[in-house]
Amino acid sequence: MDGTSAFYSKSEEAIEREVIAGGHQTDQSQIDVVYEINCCVEWIKNAGFLRVALQFPDDLMKDAVSVTTRLETLLPTGYTVFILGDTSYGSCCVDEVAAQHYNASALIHYGRSCLSQPVKMPVLFVYGRLPLHIDDCICKFSCLYPDVTSSVIIVYDTVYLYTCDEILNKLQSKYENCVMSTIRGEGTSADTTDGEPGKFKTITKCGRTISLPGDKALSEYSMFYIGGESLTLNNLIYNFQSSQFFSYNPCTKEGRRENVNVNKLLMKRYFMVEKAKDAKIVGILIGTLGVANYSDMLNRLKVLTKKAGKKSYVFIVGKINVPKLANFMEIDVFVLIACAENTLLDSSEFYKPVITPYEMELACNTEREWTGEYPTDFGQLLEGGSHHQSIPDTFHQDETDISLVTGKIRTLGHGDDNIETGQSLVLRSEAMTVATQTESAGEFLKMRSWQGLEQQLGETPVTMAVEGQKGIAMGYSDEPT
Repeated sequence: MDGTSAFYSKSEEAIEREVIAGGHQTDQSQIDVVYEINCCVEWIKNAGFLRVALQFPDDLMKDAVSVTTRLETLLPTGYTVFILGDTSYGSCCVDEVAAQHYNASALIHYGRSCLSQPVKMPVLFVYGRLPLHIDDCICKFSCLYPDVTSSVIIVYDTVYLYTCDEILNKLQSKYENCVMSTIRGEGTSADTTDGEPGKFKTITKCGRTISLPGDKALSEYSMFYIGGESLTLNNLIYNFQSSQFFSYNPCTKEGRRENVNVNKLLMKRYFMVEKAKDAKIVGILIGTLGVANYSDMLNRLKVLTKKAGKKSYVFIVGKINVPKLANFMEIDVFVLIACAENTLLDSSEFYKPVITPYEMELACNTEREWTGEYPTDFGQLLEGGSHHQSIPDTFHQDETDISLVTGKIRTLGHGDDNIETGQSLVLRSEAMTVATQTESAGEFLKMRSWQGLEQQLGETPVTMAVEGQKGIAMGYSDEPT
């Protein structure tokens, strides 16, 4: 072929127009290839999974019935596949909880993925195949890197995984220092070594594995991303922080340098850290139930905030939006436990800041210092992770600093001898300790005009049940036609 994807019968331009416009149903003749039907059938049959849940993102739900019908046709009698409805959190994460509600023995996740590792059930990832003109991609790469000695690491959105081998083979004939990342054990020719000890070192970030020569550092490489503007791109920029970050958008066929001031982005996030240091009441948001070790991160945040002298509440609200969090105005700051891509939530529209677990660690853990790195995967903060830092048993009583937001003196931990009231400092007593920790939430709830359902047991008169309206909302049976 001439560099175009071989499995599409339509012209590439027509397909790209569909992708940009929101897409249409995949042609029935291409379902088997795009959704790797034969691979799915073999995986189900070999493992003997009798009930398999199929998870589709919103943009692929249009093909869900066709994929399910095709699987049912090829599977023997006794095997059941079914489609999961709307996921409670991000569609890039595996919705193991919904699958368990329907007694699924395994799950197939279709579409792009954040590469978070599930733990509760076997999962097969089918990333899909969006169209990519390989020759055009290589041409744009050559324009962005005219020096053939450039050291470049290629990363990509998961939907372009199928093109990696061909792209790398064509580039390495000219660019000897070009390295292709791999994901979830999906190998490319970049993985192979001659077995010589110490010749290569392996770096894993954002679910991607990179093999580099032992004498070269990650900072010596430029980054080249294949994919459009997305949470994936933002996540990679935060984690790799390369001085040069280029991208190629397969939909628009545009190659460009990402004009991202990483330091400016980090300073915006560091402002959130200052807000977290000032916070007295912290809301811990559960943004995923399908990422490994999320409960360990929850327990760690509870311990951390308690030792820092802050009160914490846990919230499970499903997909997060402004109206949901606006119901909890007594919370000073929210910390979101989610996958690496969804944790960097833009909280500019929210009434209170929404920060990451790492930012909460910077605010509360006196043993942690900011080195300039910015891990978005909370698993790296846990024991055994690359950015783990133990929580001190107690905070030093004399550790105080000045808030960069309010300009007032603040302290951390239960050992504080003083508390802040207005512009002055007064001696903390045992009674006042309780009062200051509960004042914000308690007083706010008392002032609410709506305080929730009250049971009023024994106070409500008993009445006979009566028959209500029948029909549908647009025309009940007792309404005139």
